[in-house]
Amino acid sequence: MKLLFSYLKHYKKILFLPLALATINQFFALMDPQIMRLIVDRYVMKADTLTTAQFLPGVLILVGLSILVAFISRVAKNFQDYYVSAVVQRIGARLYGDSVAHAFSLPYGVFEDQRSGELLQKFQKARTDCQSLITSFISTVFLPLITIVIVVVYAFFVHWMVGVAYVLLIPAVGFVTFFISRKIKEMQREIVLQSADLAGSTTETLRNVELVKSLGLESQEVARLNDVNEDILDLEMKKIKMIRKLSFLQGTSIHAIRTIVLLLMYWLIFIHDMSVGQYLTLFLYSFFVFNPLGELATVSTQYQEARASLETVQHVFNLQPASVPENPKKISTLSSIVFQHVSFMYNGDSEIISDISFSIPAGNSIAFVGLSGSGKSTLLKLLLGLYQAQQGSISINGIDAKILDFDQSRKKIGYVSQETQLFAGTIRENLLFVNPDATDAQCLQSLEHASARSLVERAGKGLDTKIGEGGIKLSGGERQRLAIARALLRNPDLIIFDEATSSLDSLTEKAITETIQQIKVVRPNLTMILVAHRLSTIAHVDTIYVLEKGKIIESGNHQQLLEQDGLYSALWREQSAA
Repeated sequence: MKLLFSYLKHYKKILFLPLALATINQFFALMDPQIMRLIVDRYVMKADTLTTAQFLPGVLILVGLSILVAFISRVAKNFQDYYVSAVVQRIGARLYGDSVAHAFSLPYGVFEDQRSGELLQKFQKARTDCQSLITSFISTVFLPLITIVIVVVYAFFVHWMVGVAYVLLIPAVGFVTFFISRKIKEMQREIVLQSADLAGSTTETLRNVELVKSLGLESQEVARLNDVNEDILDLEMKKIKMIRKLSFLQGTSIHAIRTIVLLLMYWLIFIHDMSVGQYLTLFLYSFFVFNPLGELATVSTQYQEARASLETVQHVFNLQPASVPENPKKISTLSSIVFQHVSFMYNGDSEIISDISFSIPAGNSIAFVGLSGSGKSTLLKLLLGLYQAQQGSISINGIDAKILDFDQSRKKIGYVSQETQLFAGTIRENLLFVNPDATDAQCLQSLEHASARSLVERAGKGLDTKIGEGGIKLSGGERQRLAIARALLRNPDLIIFDEATSSLDSLTEKAITETIQQIKVVRPNLTMILVAHRLSTIAHVDTIYVLEKGKIIESGNHQQLLEQDGLYSALWREQSAA
């Protein structure tokens, strides 16, 4: 709960206002039974001895006073509810915003081990649970505490025995609540983790709905998700049983305490140590005290839910952000890239990249080829700063990558991957994702350079044409062309094609390859890096590096590599024959 308290500190001045308003609200609400006591003791109980002239004005004045305090209480309550909602929404929004911001600051490797929906579920759950807890605390804990203090003081004023009864008996309810609610916490933590897993699995399945339906796996996936759902249901049912047990014990305890206090007050009336008006006042006060105490089970459950949710988010906050240099160097243009004796391994395993060296002058086009698992995509992640090399150095414009401002340098890079990452929305929204200030003319120009102008020309709504989640309404070639157009829209110095055509048919692949070649004609100063399995897609580049088991074993242009009669030549003959 330290995480929540750290956010409450930021809003302690604003939070003071609803607490003050809650105090005013409760103070005036508790005045009404006192006014009733005066009416009963001074007028109702003495009605036989009073004239109409004495009775009516006095009662009307007190009734008017009762209306006034009720009005003040209601006004304070309305402002209290408003400011509570304002504070709760601000805290929830800040917690969620900070959680997302911290998540984006984490090393790339953290996300490789996570389902996309899991973190989002954890953040949303923590936000909702914290907002509910704060709201319930003010209405079900803070207000009753004020009430208990006022009621106990008044009870001692009426008769010390009533005050002692309250002081001794009320803590028993808190003890019962505390004892049982601890067991709820462990269940809630497991529910949070299972719910995050279910959210991740569901997101994953819905994202791949085309594959699931195409293979007729709907029943299998529904059954798999339902298994997780049933596990959560079992935990929820166990939690409900614990909550019902807690509620039953609380209700029984409260009823017993209230009965004991009322019996004591009956006895005091009998021995003439308490007036009827005082009894009615304390009787009404008992509702102010015991009804909120009956809600402690709910607040306790909300506390345990918030605590469990915050622990999962705290675990994310405890993860160290990706290392950032103290005084990062910025670059105006990306002109040269040099790898010198670079090696990389995952978590101390065997080397994925081993002693690799190469350089890319500005305006050149190069390609990495090799069998699956040879380290091609890992090289790109090292270049983009997503991975950190354990040995050797990577420099851009002569600046060591360890002291480079990657946030700034990445803005000079366009990236097109094998799995085209498009968003549900319009063509314009997908393009503007990388350059929000681009004009329609710039969008159309980037589509033209990517040979994708036909996307808007054949659609009635032009740039406002919706493409569906992941571009599901487009063909594979159209999705890649749109991705290329998006990469070009940010006017990059370097553009990377990571297996950009590997999932396409041969005709579409050839068309996309021609598009990539045409881009080089239109923008001759653009540096290009291509990663490919199919050698026909990279035969035109200036330099080709052939990788095997994380090492560069051959390099040169297409003709030179064929003449070397090595792995590249063998792969070329194999693919040409196919």
